[in-house]
Amino acid sequence: MSASRKKILIIRFSSIGDIVLTSPVVRCLKQQLNAEIHFLTKTSYASIVKPNPNIDKVFHIKKEFGSLIKDLTAENYDHIVDLHKNLRSLKVKLSLGRPASTFDKLNYKKWLLTNFKINQLPDIHIVDRYLKAVESLGVKNDGKGLDYFIPKEDQFSLDTILPNKNAFTAFAIGATHATKRLPLEQIIEICKNQKQAIILLGGPTDAAIGEAAAQKCGSNVINQCGKLNVHQSASIIQQSGQVITHDTGMMHIAAAFQKKIISIWGNTVPELGMYPYYPKGINYNQSFEVKDLKCRPCSKIGYASCPKGHFDCMKKQDIDAIRNAI
Repeated sequence: MSASRKKILIIRFSSIGDIVLTSPVVRCLKQQLNAEIHFLTKTSYASIVKPNPNIDKVFHIKKEFGSLIKDLTAENYDHIVDLHKNLRSLKVKLSLGRPASTFDKLNYKKWLLTNFKINQLPDIHIVDRYLKAVESLGVKNDGKGLDYFIPKEDQFSLDTILPNKNAFTAFAIGATHATKRLPLEQIIEICKNQKQAIILLGGPTDAAIGEAAAQKCGSNVINQCGKLNVHQSASIIQQSGQVITHDTGMMHIAAAFQKKIISIWGNTVPELGMYPYYPKGINYNQSFEVKDLKCRPCSKIGYASCPKGHFDCMKKQDIDAIRNAI
């Protein structure tokens, strides 16, 4: 490595979607500065980061924090880019004592919106806020959108579930928080009687709902919830004609593959700055949300159940309009 080549550590602990949203920062630092890029995340997300060819080394949080700091100190970074901005990332920065930059989380303005419905948020995507954290290094947005890289061993063959190789829609029915997910009845209403095959994607906690929907809708709906890892689900999205999704990591993976997205919003809103992010000049997203609900957004993340008890943000979705969009 050249003595003048910068070594940069990027910190983003979670989640899948947030890590995908950091990919433009990684790419721009690598390509514009020819920097050596290291990435620090949680152990559970290291497999998402490792396939990225723009990342030279991946560190993950271990039980023994002191051992991690020792390993990071030995790298002697030129700069730290904190894209998580919490107490843990602050501890890492203070322990390393290297020049650092971070981004504006806008937490106060998000609090105003979710608690008092006062929207003072700037019209700027979180990706562009991430990129502002590296402006001082001379890095600019290249306008190429998001990246997602699938290891060869996780490229999913559709032959086992869709042998006719017809075009299909991927439907990511899952979400970490229940208030971001459509109820089963509405998932069935969207899927039933569709001419095109629909492959349902989600984690193990979505398996029962996926199976119930598939049984109600017939052979045209194929349940893969709980059967695939994240990369395999991403591979199905990559091969799909379009993607139906909630406000989740799968939505950002779909945007990375520049898919047509039908995004369905519950307790969160696009104004929070995490809507699908495409390359400059492209927008294949069509958002569906129940507007003018006085209780919405109730959270920037989500809840296990509707705080008001009615769940109107999902139950009042225009299912016919969503079906027509498909």
